[in-house]
Amino acid sequence: MNAAPTSRWYPLRPHDEQRRLWGSPARFRVAACGRRSGNSELAKRRGVKLAMQPQQYHDARYLFGGPTHAQAKRVFWSDLKKLIPKWALVGQDPRRAISEGELTILLVTGAMIQVIGLDAPQRAEGVPLDFVAVDEAADVREEAWMEHLRPGLSERGGQAWLCGTPEGRNWFWRLATKAQECQDPALWSYHTWPSSDILSAAEIEIAKAELDSRTFFQEYMASFLDVTGRVYYGFAREVHAVERMPYDPKATLMIGFDFNVAPGVAVFMQERLYRGDNALVPQGSLIGAVVDEIWIEHDSNTPRVCQEIIRRYRQHDAPLEVFGDATGGARGTAQTDGSDLDLIRRHLDPVFNDRTVPQGERLRWCVPRSNPSVRARINAVNSRLESADGKVHLLVDPSCRHVIEDLEGVTWSDSGDIDKKSSPTLSHISDALGYVIAEKWPVVSREAVVYQV
Repeated sequence: MNAAPTSRWYPLRPHDEQRRLWGSPARFRVAACGRRSGNSELAKRRGVKLAMQPQQYHDARYLFGGPTHAQAKRVFWSDLKKLIPKWALVGQDPRRAISEGELTILLVTGAMIQVIGLDAPQRAEGVPLDFVAVDEAADVREEAWMEHLRPGLSERGGQAWLCGTPEGRNWFWRLATKAQECQDPALWSYHTWPSSDILSAAEIEIAKAELDSRTFFQEYMASFLDVTGRVYYGFAREVHAVERMPYDPKATLMIGFDFNVAPGVAVFMQERLYRGDNALVPQGSLIGAVVDEIWIEHDSNTPRVCQEIIRRYRQHDAPLEVFGDATGGARGTAQTDGSDLDLIRRHLDPVFNDRTVPQGERLRWCVPRSNPSVRARINAVNSRLESADGKVHLLVDPSCRHVIEDLEGVTWSDSGDIDKKSSPTLSHISDALGYVIAEKWPVVSREAVVYQV
């Protein structure tokens, strides 16, 4: 990589394992690395460099994919356009060569670069694949690789880079194990390095303070941890659910929804300065407190949950913030009466925005356009339960017994997903809690300095 086709090919600093990844002769390279550690950057550069070389086939196809369309576009699209010089574009004309709608770039070499979301992996089918780069591979469904990408690479002996952060013992772990055990260096290679090789010591210390220990070792130390067992492993009743956490009518009330029929649930949180005697909670620190819950066992729906919220909190003077599943924007438990989010607004707006305050200032909507990944939501909850530095940032009033039962009882299935079948009543109220925490206290990805290959 001596030449610099564009300014986006900025010089990088030495890193031995990244050099080994770049120089590997293997067709299939698995890079399981710490968060923000540069493996995706190398995959972008490798794919572009190969695409700009003379092609054996007139319809060569270079695919860059992520777990969803939005993620793939965010990670790849802007950088790929900046890495490709104008002379390499068809007609040397970006308007002719680049399709913003299809996320494709046509090169004079005959190669087409395409960015896709692997939540719809059939987009990869049709034409043989010459090169594939997958980002956040652990969050991609196994069948996307096995049934769509891998077969497409067979006809022409195409290459693949599978990059990501470990996420338990799922299919990406099995693929990493296969790469480590492979005796043919021309077929598979395995590469790993921690975030601490790339990020500053100060950033690593900040991550330790924000993340629980298990998530820190997985996300930043690139450790494949066995996730069998409890999902919310950071929770201990004797630590997190001992002290009363009384509702404060003068503080903002955060309401988390999970749109479900049996049971119908909501969870209520407030922020407060800690003044108790729990040694794991720093005195005077700002914590999240679960102060109340709604649990309607049978024949519930969103209107019934809203009616109970109104009954309990009609006189609440401070702002109320609504959190929930972004897919509640589609029709859910509401059936023919509109989406669940429509129904919440219809029921709560007239009650909580009918006083002498500007419309909308008392009832606030904190529902994102799209949900965080399940992993991000769970990591956020575990990080509040106990960060890697041993501090607790979330407490639960002992009266919230269903929240406590969920935090103690929700487990992983054998496939590595949340087990929602063994006990159908579990996981719903902790999902509602997770929507609040992931939006209010998300786990932050640290910026990286990518190293030279």
